[in-house]
Amino acid sequence: MTDSLVLGPMMRYVDLTSASIWVETRHAAQVTVAAGDQSWDARTFGVHGHHYALVEADGLEPGTVTEYTVSIDGEQVWPKAGTAFPPSMIATLTPGRPIKLAFGSCRTSVPHNEAGNGKHGVDSMRAYALNMAGGVDDVAWPDLVVFLGDQVYADVTSDAMQEFIRARRNIEEEPGEELKDYEEYAHLYNLAWSDDANRWLLSTLPSAMIFDDHDIRDDWNTSLKWKQAMEATSWWQGRIVSGLASYWVHQHLGNLSPEHRAEDEIWQLISAHHGEAELDISDVLDRFADRTNQQPSTYRWSFAREIGDVRLVVLDSRAGRVLTPEKRAVLDEQELAWLDGQMQGGFRHLLVATSLPFLLPPGLHHIEAWNEALADGAWGTFGAKIGEKMRRTVDLEHWGAFQRSFRAVAKMAVEVADGKRGKAPETVTFLSGDVHFSYVSEVERSSGSRIIQAVCSPIRNPLPRAMRFATAILSYGVASPVGALVARSAKVPDPPFRWTRLKGPWFDNNLAGLEDGPDGLRLWWERGVVVDGDHLSPELEQVSTVTVSPRS
Repeated sequence: MTDSLVLGPMMRYVDLTSASIWVETRHAAQVTVAAGDQSWDARTFGVHGHHYALVEADGLEPGTVTEYTVSIDGEQVWPKAGTAFPPSMIATLTPGRPIKLAFGSCRTSVPHNEAGNGKHGVDSMRAYALNMAGGVDDVAWPDLVVFLGDQVYADVTSDAMQEFIRARRNIEEEPGEELKDYEEYAHLYNLAWSDDANRWLLSTLPSAMIFDDHDIRDDWNTSLKWKQAMEATSWWQGRIVSGLASYWVHQHLGNLSPEHRAEDEIWQLISAHHGEAELDISDVLDRFADRTNQQPSTYRWSFAREIGDVRLVVLDSRAGRVLTPEKRAVLDEQELAWLDGQMQGGFRHLLVATSLPFLLPPGLHHIEAWNEALADGAWGTFGAKIGEKMRRTVDLEHWGAFQRSFRAVAKMAVEVADGKRGKAPETVTFLSGDVHFSYVSEVERSSGSRIIQAVCSPIRNPLPRAMRFATAILSYGVASPVGALVARSAKVPDPPFRWTRLKGPWFDNNLAGLEDGPDGLRLWWERGVVVDGDHLSPELEQVSTVTVSPRS
């Protein structure tokens, strides 16, 4: 019998009294989630021949942990018979409990065997899942895992993905081994989320997600010329539409609270449908994805939520960029105004999650700022051509390469930290990924809140060993004096503050953790380690830890 559950269940948004559970089914169906003496139903909606449902479980008790099951058309499909993993749980938030979350970015989906681990390293998410499944103390579980980009790689595909592509089209024709359409994206998500340990983890641990470039394509929206080059291809329109449409279905929908989801234009269509036949939103969703690409200000991918006395702001640093030379910005005017409203005090911690590190190592930041000035003509027309080529060749497209946005957000962060936007929190902490090494930096301040940058990258996609040494030297060695020198030569103003490294870099595959405690904000990084050749069952090992204590 064909399994009627294709993918999931995935535990997405969870608060004190509600939980959102996402699934993909084999056919149009009624999906039921049951927990304790309660149950909730949802009809599937269709997208390009695939079927999805998001079940909103409400009326839950705060601070409870309850086993749940999933049924499709009355037949229980989860937990699977004979599974070695514990029952999946709905764990609502506990009032007054200090926040604990996990975060990281950049995960490739290849087999968990000697060959896969040899090339891609041990999957730290799998090690985390196995450790969590083997524990009995659910109090130690995080409230949330935040995935900070590159959940899937649409441009650098695995052998399994290429096999799927070859079965349906000529892989020698554009876009070759890269993804072409929604069907291929759906298969890529299936590869990413279907292995047993991670599937169980995602069925129990609530998750929030935001895209980065590889979810669409490397260097997505680096510059106007990059965008023009993509739009001149035969395949980009199909890629960006299918990429954003599949992102809405697989990632974004579950980010939203029930209240914010009710305001979403696509979800309103789904909620309003009461016919017997399944609602197919393929055309509507494609038009929506095309519009949000062409007119980013018409939709917001960023989101924010409050967990106890902590505010978490998750920023889209890709889709809404302004690429016009001399007006470049990571955030357009509408997005910046929204962020301005979110950057407020009155919380114990303000967490700002952005896929790209807000604070790169200072030398790299200066080089990116110089490159932006160069591309904008600081050294003339010839220099501008060189600047554009460098920007695209060596990925000079982080916050430092968009100085207008960097300075605006830096000003907000300082105002929060100085108590000018409500009571100052203990920290303003940026959580990021992308760069394939992890570190912690801090803004140099003698008073007010501590401003921290914590990076966890990759979850599973390490730099080759030969590149690690070069990256460390460039990031923390020669780049520092050279970067400052070239930035001044292009008359780039000094940053509004200085920052220094607290710890790092380290290059292991990692999943990071964060927990508020009596001594301050504790951060740690953990990796998977193969023991006695058992590649399927890596153990979890701590790599580093940092405690950010409040100022006395």
